[in-house]
Amino acid sequence: MGASSSTSHNVSDEQREVESLAASTGSLSMLQNAFSKLHHPQTNLLPLRTLQQCFNLNYKNPTSDVSFVVNSIWSLLDHVGVSIVDLFSVPEKGELSWVEFVKGYVKCCGRMPTSMVLNTLLRVFCAAGRRAGLTLKLEFESDDADCKVDGYLLPVDVLMIFLMSWTLLWDSRTRIVSEEKADLWLPEVNHLVLSAVMSCAEVGSDFNVWDCSVVDLEVQLPAGKFLQWAFAMVPSLTECFTKFVNARLQNCVALENVLGPSTSSLGDISSTKVHNNYLLSRGRAFSISLTYRTVCEEVLKLCCPFGSDETDESLVYKSSLHGKGLNRFWSKVEGYHGPLLILVSAVSKNDHGGDASARKWIIGALTDQGFENRDAFYGSAGNLYSISPVFHAFLPSGKEKNFVYSHLHPTGKVYESHPKPVGIAFGGTIGNERIFIDEDFAKVTVHHHAVDKTYRPGSLIPCQGFLPVEVPILEVEVWGLGGSSAKQSQISYKKREELFTEQRRKVDLKTFANWEDSPEKMMMDMVSDPNAVRREDR
Repeated sequence: MGASSSTSHNVSDEQREVESLAASTGSLSMLQNAFSKLHHPQTNLLPLRTLQQCFNLNYKNPTSDVSFVVNSIWSLLDHVGVSIVDLFSVPEKGELSWVEFVKGYVKCCGRMPTSMVLNTLLRVFCAAGRRAGLTLKLEFESDDADCKVDGYLLPVDVLMIFLMSWTLLWDSRTRIVSEEKADLWLPEVNHLVLSAVMSCAEVGSDFNVWDCSVVDLEVQLPAGKFLQWAFAMVPSLTECFTKFVNARLQNCVALENVLGPSTSSLGDISSTKVHNNYLLSRGRAFSISLTYRTVCEEVLKLCCPFGSDETDESLVYKSSLHGKGLNRFWSKVEGYHGPLLILVSAVSKNDHGGDASARKWIIGALTDQGFENRDAFYGSAGNLYSISPVFHAFLPSGKEKNFVYSHLHPTGKVYESHPKPVGIAFGGTIGNERIFIDEDFAKVTVHHHAVDKTYRPGSLIPCQGFLPVEVPILEVEVWGLGGSSAKQSQISYKKREELFTEQRRKVDLKTFANWEDSPEKMMMDMVSDPNAVRREDR
């Protein structure tokens, strides 16, 4: 027994409707399989307790890269599964029919606007938080997915929303790789929280983003402003929730796998510490992945790499590892025809006499293609990112197409009356680039957004002001997002170049086998009688 097919006789209009909605998401067969595995064979109903265990987050030994951990997050995660099931069911009922099960899935993961799924995510957070004993100030006007949300959030609430969403993504990724689950690991996401605070709350101009604890901040973020910010800045936050629900239902292969929590871990997550040595930490990769409407697989690999090999394969260039300078950079990126993510860390002077390290910041740029040696801007798409200490994404404005500029010294010694600058740039115009990295990778210059019409306006670094900011570079990283095909294409390109170079270096020794044809004899003849008339053999 199990889910009945809508093609059979005596099927209600309600069942046909909900099955049609589920089929539009491509999940109907998955739901039929999950229901047939989870339902009670005698009653043909799905017990809520079984469904709760299906969505239960039972991590016992979580670790964290965060300098501080909100203790209430563990209690919150313990109640996420029950809160998700509440969306599937009527509270007073203890079982679900096939129609109710499909209707609950459509309510959670059906085809709907992102704003409605954000409401659903907040509803799960509030339900789990209140079960965990948290005092939350969010109120929903009704049970509808598109209802108005009133109240406000504190920065610590926003932090827990992001950590909960990360956990849902982490869990879904581990179950894609294996039926076993990896031990939970929480990233640093303060830059995301500060982004929401700076956009939604009322903070003064003297607010120090380099030295603040998001847990201790008491500012209020109105629910409406937070939803607007999330919809514009991190639209893929909702995919963490939908991916988790789908992954858990797809893993209902056997009832014992659902009801019995696994105590094993997925391999050795040794890349956790290794990944922290990069500018692109997992928390920062997570932030960048949230800016995509549809998250690509390569970005998710950077968020949740299970093994150091995945990380090493994606890293194209790192200045501290491969050497600083445009030539070293070019030797690593040349021939890579795919999306590339470049990160630059720098340090600004502290005018107040404090520690210079307190003013460290990271910016980034995403290109949709590889780098080319040109003396003009090129490209068709891309994003700029302010990554640390505050995260912000600057998407294309649609006004201009000056996405990327990458110019090396010309190979021939040709005189140029007005030589083009040598270096890498993003946005703006030649001479007034939004971001410019010099050829030695010693300094980066960031101009005010007024000079740039390619990317949307906004400050790339805190307290930027109107004047250009020129500061020393600490590190440059480039990550490839083109997958294995782009990597293999680059390897083939480099092999061809090495072959051509080797062929040009070869000398045909047979040409100089006798004295009459040797260059030495020719030079001696010219020295002995330079005015002698010689006939050139054709």
